[in-house]
Amino acid sequence: MLSRLARLIPGLLLYGIADAFMIRAAVGVDSWTVFAQGVAQHTPLSIGLLTNVIGAAVLLLWIPLRQRPGLGTVLNILLVGPGIDLGLWLLPAPEALWLRIVFFTTGMLLLAVASGIYIGAHLGPGPRDGLMTGIHKRFGTPIWIGRTAVELTVLAFGWLLGGNVGLGTVAFALLIGPLCGITLPLFDPVARRAARETREREVAEATPRP
Repeated sequence: MLSRLARLIPGLLLYGIADAFMIRAAVGVDSWTVFAQGVAQHTPLSIGLLTNVIGAAVLLLWIPLRQRPGLGTVLNILLVGPGIDLGLWLLPAPEALWLRIVFFTTGMLLLAVASGIYIGAHLGPGPRDGLMTGIHKRFGTPIWIGRTAVELTVLAFGWLLGGNVGLGTVAFALLIGPLCGITLPLFDPVARRAARETREREVAEATPRP
């Protein structure tokens, strides 16, 4: 448990700092951050604190979906927001477009790494990830349909409230999945073992038998 916590906590803080890089880039962010930015336009709360509040609100939606949070779920709500605020405090807002692109790229890569670290701890999904899997289990809806519907709804509300939607939002939507596909096996021993077993099975099936 301690070794898994030692991965989980830095992974969640790094996730928040990665978000801060993309926010500072100001070329568009992921849908949930767009929503937090939009709400921040109408409240005195910081984006980091709002991320905590939104995460807790999403967790309430788990109740009718019969989802059970884990320790990682609770820590996700508590730590990602402070990680964002810490990153925004440390990072300057770049003006040159090329530097903003560097910031965004750095943030997206760090976020993929952070996802691999915290998901690999296997201490419970984040509130938003659990919402997607809960919809799938409760209604039998394919995960990609449930995720797309929720993400587009959140994105629309965030944009209407004044969140930053841009090319970075599109880039994130297209690239974060493949990037996490690389980082998860690197930081998740279970996924790494499953990938190895799959490769070994494919090799065995492709090998001619005498």
